[in-house]
Amino acid sequence: MRYEVADRVATVTLHRPERLNAFTTTMAAELAAVARAADADDDVRVVVVTGAGRGFCAGADLSGGRDTFRDRGVAAPGQGTVDGVPRDWGGIASLPFAALRRPVIAAVNGPAVGIGATLTLPMDIRIAAESARFGFVFGRVGIVPEAASSWFLPRVVGISQAMEWVATGRVFDAQEALRGRLVSRVVPDADLLPTAYELAAEIVENTSGVAVGAARQLLWSMLSAPSPWDAHRAESRALAELGGGPDAAEGVAAFLGKRPPDFPGRLGDGAVAGVPLWPAPPEDVSPSPAG
Repeated sequence: MRYEVADRVATVTLHRPERLNAFTTTMAAELAAVARAADADDDVRVVVVTGAGRGFCAGADLSGGRDTFRDRGVAAPGQGTVDGVPRDWGGIASLPFAALRRPVIAAVNGPAVGIGATLTLPMDIRIAAESARFGFVFGRVGIVPEAASSWFLPRVVGISQAMEWVATGRVFDAQEALRGRLVSRVVPDADLLPTAYELAAEIVENTSGVAVGAARQLLWSMLSAPSPWDAHRAESRALAELGGGPDAAEGVAAFLGKRPPDFPGRLGDGAVAGVPLWPAPPEDVSPSPAG
């Protein structure tokens, strides 16, 4: 894993280019760690995730052969348990990105297959290079989708499209991903990172980190709210707090003065503008260093 911060943008790069960034338990723990590091750093406003070399992530490292996915019933160090069984390493890697209070942009280069595809689902914006390929191939190797993707994928693309991709397990190109709304845009390979950084800069230069952090938590958490009244309740609470804060005053002053804003607010620790941190872990998750 590579982690760099510049211009208030953190870049996370999966870095096993000789294996098309095939996923390992070490990578899972490192991804969880960098997500936590980005969330704790007030100098970070946006996170960009990409892969080194020709691919984003070609899926799980299958060097274990037939026993690659065998559940031995005992959690490895740093793995923890949920509901009495070892936690899925994909979820260990993906859920800290769901919990981030900064927007996350996935810049998908080359293959993003299996965990390479599901890892991106808690990320807010997915941009694909023309060479990108996606595949929810789990049924073809006799397992189910992981990384909490059975929750995320139908919410991102709809249940019908999700089931088509999961049931067939086929690998598909960037244009099909765009039609299916898995990605928001497809760009030439050479334009992938410049496009991601241009979007990140637009966020950094024009918006309040506190406001965007609260909005991110609101939008994701309300996907499973039973009623719009839940959203009304949470938004009212957030507006009451943010409306009297320094970022709202600066935003209005900058708008009226026709100048760029200089928002002073910082996310700090914990809930943002009264919006609970999301997703909160259930009670039966055992603590683990991996998050």
